[in-house]
Amino acid sequence: MTRQSKVIGVPKELKNNENRVALTPGGASMLFLAGHQVVVESGAGQGSGFADEDYAKAGADLLADAAEVWARSDMIMKVKEPLPEEYGYFREGQLLFTYLHLAAAGELADHLLNKKVTGIAYETIQLPNGSLPLLTPMSEVAGRMSVQIGAHLLEKFYGGRGILLGGVPGVPPANVVILGGGIVGTNAAKMALGLGASVVMIERSADRMRALDDIFGGRLITLMSNPFNIANAVPKADLLIGAVLIPGARAPRLVTEVMVQSMKPGAVIVDVAVDQGGSIETIDRVTTHNDPTYVKHGVLHYAVANMPGAVPRTSTLALTNVTLPYALELANSDFKQAISLNYPLQLGVNTYQGNVTHPAVAEASGLPYAKLAELS
Repeated sequence: MTRQSKVIGVPKELKNNENRVALTPGGASMLFLAGHQVVVESGAGQGSGFADEDYAKAGADLLADAAEVWARSDMIMKVKEPLPEEYGYFREGQLLFTYLHLAAAGELADHLLNKKVTGIAYETIQLPNGSLPLLTPMSEVAGRMSVQIGAHLLEKFYGGRGILLGGVPGVPPANVVILGGGIVGTNAAKMALGLGASVVMIERSADRMRALDDIFGGRLITLMSNPFNIANAVPKADLLIGAVLIPGARAPRLVTEVMVQSMKPGAVIVDVAVDQGGSIETIDRVTTHNDPTYVKHGVLHYAVANMPGAVPRTSTLALTNVTLPYALELANSDFKQAISLNYPLQLGVNTYQGNVTHPAVAEASGLPYAKLAELS
């Protein structure tokens, strides 16, 4: 059977200060050499340091506006979920490959279902060992950034307690409390310990805590995740980092408003889980890179949902390293064939033919779940 050429579209990201791009010129070249047409919105790569000419040399066609990119493409590659101004571009049967975070985006889910878009979410592609290969690099970036940002916000000028994260001889370091010992939490711990902070990690898996103890040579204090331990640790935190993830589902609210009220004035919260709804009760809004913080109960809250967008060159390269192989599979094969041969990719399918096809997304959004294998 002759493989059919597809049109792969890359629009410019619209989210506030989102400078990443879904495909590098190198990735465009690989898709072009595989026999596909790549159309890129002019300026899409500029924020990550890729000029239009770089894409043109790679074989891509540059288009002047997003509407034409969406209209011409069989498959759209993005970094972040579509915004309301993009919903009108959706059409039946089109494949959308991006971070979707539908558990916290009911309106987006409704539009994808109404237009019968095939939505494949980076964040729910899952390997047999439970790892999330397309989420991992951005979790690494966000985890490291959470400490970098928290240290900055602890400066008095930004409303923080006026504490240096690592202290100095004769002055104790800051107390950092991290909720969750996955990729985000582990990378946050690396940064915080590297800067000399005192770090407590709250984790629900005893096996994971043993592994973390080995990784950090006993320098990291680990506590079992339960309401009692969280309530005791939170008031001591100068910097509290939310790093909890349940694939496809809404993040559990582990820190109550009462706990936040017990924190010291000028303490800082950075909730990396905000794009999944947030794990801290007082994270009641999503902020932007332009206006990243707000104060509640005297505590500085940082709730930016696209943290890696602030370091787009690093983030784009790290992300496209892992998304491109899946994009090639989707482009080179019929959709049904691609997901039948790649079960982790099948787990990435969140919407298909007007149905929610991921159980955690269905539960979080209150929508009916349909098994992908039972759909024609």
